[in-house]
Amino acid sequence: MLLKRYGSTTHTVVTDFKAEALSEISFARDGAFSLPTERFDELYTRIREEALTAVADGPVQKDAEEALLESLNDQIEGLRHRLEEGEILLVENDNGVDWPKTRERRQDVIREGENRFHFHWRVDPPLRLGVYRREA
Repeated sequence: MLLKRYGSTTHTVVTDFKAEALSEISFARDGAFSLPTERFDELYTRIREEALTAVADGPVQKDAEEALLESLNDQIEGLRHRLEEGEILLVENDNGVDWPKTRERRQDVIREGENRFHFHWRVDPPLRLGVYRREA
């Protein structure tokens, strides 16, 4: 289960990564589960933090950025599948403070005698996910 805090409530979310969006790395509430944050803090204990980042590059800007977002999504799914019984993931980055963003660097290259760009993408700062376990 993947959760994110919204105000005083913690909700289950799904990834909503879109290369063409202004905020490419985002999450959407799915309505499956919500709990007041105060109650969440009483029931769950943080075990560890996972910091995820991704890099991708390619000759086409949109394709390279989409590969980056796909890589980040795959890492989240990999973490979800490795969770033990009773463990959940919580997005710990704060909007407007340390929210992960896609960063682009363009490199001039000569391809077949013509000047072209080669696009390098990375996620910075890393997406921080806390692994929490429910108290016994």
